[in-house]
Amino acid sequence: MPTLLITGATGFVGTHVTREAKLRQTGLRLMSHRRPPSCPDLRAIPADLADPASLRGVCDGVDILIHCASQIGGTAEANEAVNARGTAALVAEARRAGVSRIVHLSTASVYGRGTFRGSRAEELTRNPRSPTSLTRAAAEDAVLCAGGIVLRPHLVYGEGDAWMVPGLARILRALPGSVGGWRSRTSVIGVPDLARLLVATALAPAADLTASVYHAAHPEPVTVDALLRAVAACTSTPWPERELTADQARAVLKENGQSASALDMLTTDHFFDSAPIWSDLCSDPGERFDVDFPNVAPWYRKALQAC
Repeated sequence: MPTLLITGATGFVGTHVTREAKLRQTGLRLMSHRRPPSCPDLRAIPADLADPASLRGVCDGVDILIHCASQIGGTAEANEAVNARGTAALVAEARRAGVSRIVHLSTASVYGRGTFRGSRAEELTRNPRSPTSLTRAAAEDAVLCAGGIVLRPHLVYGEGDAWMVPGLARILRALPGSVGGWRSRTSVIGVPDLARLLVATALAPAADLTASVYHAAHPEPVTVDALLRAVAACTSTPWPERELTADQARAVLKENGQSASALDMLTTDHFFDSAPIWSDLCSDPGERFDVDFPNVAPWYRKALQAC
């Protein structure tokens, strides 16, 4: 079996990728700089994407690199150091060591703001705006120039999530009403299924992969109403009776010291065609959100109570 190196192995997605790779009984190495992986039976490599010198030799003896590490938020310089320069240095090290495949976890936020209705990756143009999405687009470029494969999820939920559901819960608690009935549709994926896609893409025969960039989501989008009602239920947030306009909602969020940028994502369609990756990998996408989310709701209840 090939030897895999997973970066960001102790992060939200990386933890699940490690679990999935262990099930496949591959050779495994885990790279992390913030805390050591809790896998005593696996080789852990301390390295920091912001310190290119620390990457020397991390890919020696590695067949496949699954790059999950990234900087999200923080200063523009931190994003540039980790996402752009760090990924470029890691890719250069992988090429030097003869790694045969690089699979990179990116994000649909590289498309910037807009309305997205069922397009494939090759049909869309990237238009990143924030320091995080700009530098993650640069990371994609480094991987693609090396012949690698990029996966772009939109919203990811599941055990370990510190962004999606907590962020939506803050919006729900701040707003005294719904916005336009929350009719927009959005792409989501459970983190175990995303991990399954990343590992399967890493191990798939080259002839089976028909694209260099894939959307990674459940094929069936969910309405924002269904998404927010699920979040409200698992966070014990009362569902508001009022209806608000988008402008009223933005004003309320501003008064509460919250950014209104997430509101744009919730009030217009953000769903992407992910059929190609499931088809190429001959893989079942698993349960729909309404069936799957209740399985992780108890974890969210416990995690959010501890915050």
